Amino acid sequence: MTEYHNNRWCRPCHDDRELFAMLCLEGQQAGLSWSTVIHKEREIRKAFDGFAIETVAGYRDEKIEELLLNPNIIRSRMKIKAAVSNAQAVLRMITEGMYASLDEYIWHFTEGRQVIHHPRSFDEILCQNDLSVQVSRDMKKRGFKFVGPVICYSYLQGTGVIDDHLEDCPYKSGNPR
Repeated sequence: MTEYHNNRWCRPCHDDRELFAMLCLEGQQAGLSWSTVIHKEREIRKAFDGFAIETVAGYRDEKIEELLLNPNIIRSRMKIKAAVSNAQAVLRMITEGMYASLDEYIWHFTEGRQVIHHPRSFDEILCQNDLSVQVSRDMKKRGFKFVGPVICYSYLQGTGVIDDHLEDCPYKSGNPR
């Protein structure tokens, strides 16, 4: 958890594969603790072919059944199918020319700028906001699954669109380490 906080959480990400991976991992977390996902992350990434978008988009029933038998990952049919649907939604969005990449799509909500909040205590960190509601609505309209406002908020934090590090945290954007 410390490694995730210090090196990944709230760090701007512009890599489509990693943006997709984080979307899937955030969906996997629904109803569970983030530490459960982090603990299984390496095996989840391996089982999902490194979250290669085109590969996951092509998963068929046999692959879903194989994943459901894997004891090293979170075995939820709905969450696994959501990853497939989400990969297909990303490809559809790109193929239809709406956006050139997942990166362009996610960051367009903030015009490419990181949203830096200034919480002074953990109690001040939100679990959703107007931005996550907007992103959630838009993603659902485009066919994405497991993208409610709370999941989207965590996703925006996890991909660095939002920086919610505490003001005195050395890992906050702009703070010297």
